[in-house]
Amino acid sequence: MKNLDMHAAFGFQKIPFTREIAVSDLLPMPHLDEHRDALLEQLERRMSAAVIAPAGAGKSCLLRSLRAHLSEARYRVHYVKVTDLGKRDLCREIATAVGAKPAGTYPMLVRRLQEDFAQTSGIDGVRTVLVLDEAHDIRPDVLGILRILTNFEWDSRLVLGVILAGQPGLEVMLKKAPLEDVAQRLSYFARLRLLSREETARYLEHRCAVAGASTVPFDAGAMEAVFEISRGNMRAIDQLCLAALGAAAKRGVAVVANADVIAARKNVLP
Repeated sequence: MKNLDMHAAFGFQKIPFTREIAVSDLLPMPHLDEHRDALLEQLERRMSAAVIAPAGAGKSCLLRSLRAHLSEARYRVHYVKVTDLGKRDLCREIATAVGAKPAGTYPMLVRRLQEDFAQTSGIDGVRTVLVLDEAHDIRPDVLGILRILTNFEWDSRLVLGVILAGQPGLEVMLKKAPLEDVAQRLSYFARLRLLSREETARYLEHRCAVAGASTVPFDAGAMEAVFEISRGNMRAIDQLCLAALGAAAKRGVAVVANADVIAARKNVLP
């Protein structure tokens, strides 16, 4: 649906419920803010941590908020979205992210990363943070390289803080024998949950307001249907609400009803 259609039908100044939202426009949520503050504390102590979240529970929102709260003067944050890579290829991805030369054998890459992290960490107390997102996709043997990277010290200082972020399968993997020592290096586990009924309503209202609507174009029945279908999954809420707005616009009405949400479900959710 075009911007003009959204404005004409519902008063939006921009398309709502998209992934393109500024960090400053994210809805403050106490449970996510508590995890962010705890992660900030761990990184301040040069420790590592994990973010465990089912799909749609706000992992990306939390990571974006965390990064926004890390001073660029004190932290060098490097983000890597991992896939099913071998040890050497993961090291190459990390090297590319931090601006190091991504060439050489696996031992050469590990040593180069250690030296890079140590050098950066020695600049006026700067802390280096490596965020490995979608870490549930890493093979256990590959994830073991964190033993080397997180255990490396320079002048008795830990030079790297790691945030492992992924779906619940990541925590299951970390509990198994080959990775128990990796798990022990993680000083905090941020376990995210889906939104409650009340949080879903606040999230929906907030996203409408951020998009410029003066009123919420969803009636009570529609908002209830959004929660019952999405079960508080933010990704599903976004997809469902945007499609429901389209369904209501096709009917020529300015308020989304329960029937619009039901119709939208057939198009956007399995």
